[in-house]
Amino acid sequence: MPPVRNPILPGFNPDPSILRVGDDYYIATSTFEWYPGVQIHHSKDLANWDLIVRPLTRKSQLDMRGNPDSCGIWAPCLSHDGDKFWLVYTDVKRKDGSFKDAHNYIVTAPKIEGPWSDPIYVNSSGFDPSLFHDDDGKKWFVNMLWDHRRRPRLFAGIALQEFDPVQGKLVGKRENIFKGTELDLVEGPHLYKRNGWYHLLTAEGGTAYEHACTWARSRSISGPYEVHPQKHVVTSKDAPFVALQRSGHGSIVDTPDGKTYIVHLTGRPVGQNRRCVLGRETAIQEGYWKDDWFYVKNGPVPSLYTDVPGARDESDYWAEKNYQFNDSTLPKDFQWLRTPEPDRIFSVDNGKLSLIGRESIGCWFEQALVARRQTHFSYDAETVVDFSPDDERQFAGLVAYYSTYNFFYLTVTADSDGEREISVLSSEASWPDGDLTLPGLKPIRIPKTGKVKLALSIRGGQTLQFSYALEGQELQTIDTVFDASLLSDECGGHQAHGSFTGAFVGVACSDLNGTAKRADFEYFVYRPVKDGADRYDI
Repeated sequence: MPPVRNPILPGFNPDPSILRVGDDYYIATSTFEWYPGVQIHHSKDLANWDLIVRPLTRKSQLDMRGNPDSCGIWAPCLSHDGDKFWLVYTDVKRKDGSFKDAHNYIVTAPKIEGPWSDPIYVNSSGFDPSLFHDDDGKKWFVNMLWDHRRRPRLFAGIALQEFDPVQGKLVGKRENIFKGTELDLVEGPHLYKRNGWYHLLTAEGGTAYEHACTWARSRSISGPYEVHPQKHVVTSKDAPFVALQRSGHGSIVDTPDGKTYIVHLTGRPVGQNRRCVLGRETAIQEGYWKDDWFYVKNGPVPSLYTDVPGARDESDYWAEKNYQFNDSTLPKDFQWLRTPEPDRIFSVDNGKLSLIGRESIGCWFEQALVARRQTHFSYDAETVVDFSPDDERQFAGLVAYYSTYNFFYLTVTADSDGEREISVLSSEASWPDGDLTLPGLKPIRIPKTGKVKLALSIRGGQTLQFSYALEGQELQTIDTVFDASLLSDECGGHQAHGSFTGAFVGVACSDLNGTAKRADFEYFVYRPVKDGADRYDI
């Protein structure tokens, strides 16, 4: 088999937790403020992956209204105890400053597709939880500990406590089993057992260019844990020119023939400013065992190409996606923001996606925005909207979006006299202050009725241009070229270690009058462009 090219899950797919059950492999990844919560992909060969379920679909499991950008679902852990699937996740309500409000939960399901249970609340002492099923039948809950007093070392270590599934709660004493290395910021713990050793895989170094997977082991589950001879089994921190940067936060899986692989998050920066416009993605590396230690083949620097059991079919990756809205459900590639009540922000019927204008595009509570991940450095997108705004407080259209502070938005709106306009809302001036200043281009007057085609083109992850067309006319390009690299972790409102998602493209509608004005979208096209703009594209 030819080696596969990383990442195996391109675009915003961070914090991978991998699991094999029989011949089936699953990867769960973080979704942060995007709803439904947690993405689970499936594969038979570690090369080709399909999104099969997002398990957190209802209010009793997850309600993120009011969660700031890059809060919400952090670092899920997917496991199986021989009877059922277990999913552990954090819902972060605050992340900035000294305090972190991070609530940890467990849901279960008999099959990966569900039904997934209502959650069991576990604790709030830190984030990135995992669940380890020991061979004696005990279950152990593991999470990082947050200590708001210990600045600058707020990451206090890895906590271990027994979880009683009958009582549905933690029991016994909580122990701090590992305080990490001098790289600091220890988080993302996963426990494994092999040949009588307990192996602890953690993430360290933050989420930027010092990120790493750190390994330690002990004969006792409660420690003490001895640090790996290499310390970090995956990291790009000492290799600034390799393709896969920001590499860390991983988990391992064994194949039926005894090989071990590690999946880890990574980023592919573009431009002189080294901005990861596709967010944090999931890559895979082949590993091996030596003296009961795990090593990455040719590591610890991650490889762009990796041997896995299967061969990748790249035809779907490069195929144009023409999304029609003929069913009553949203196409699976799309998500929305925060709310567990999607019927208040959109409906899919009669061959159209109808968005119900709610709060502004900069709101953390209820905004009507439906989008899919940007998974290519160069692509085109287009849609047709039917929208009749009354004034400037009603607007709808096509958006390239990273966060409430970073987006480019081509809208159909109106002036105060009710005459329709094409207007561009760009948060370009918000960087780096995050004050959401919206200098608009000069509006373009258009007829008061009629559908409008809206389009955008991003090239190399660095330039963005909008186009529009009235019914029966050709697209007209708007001259202004925007900096698309702002749609990145590095510019998401924090300059390092604070923005965790990725760029999306989709449609939105706002009604700041509070009258729930609707905008109807006929279709949505996402067209990858294979232009060689970046050598790291797959």
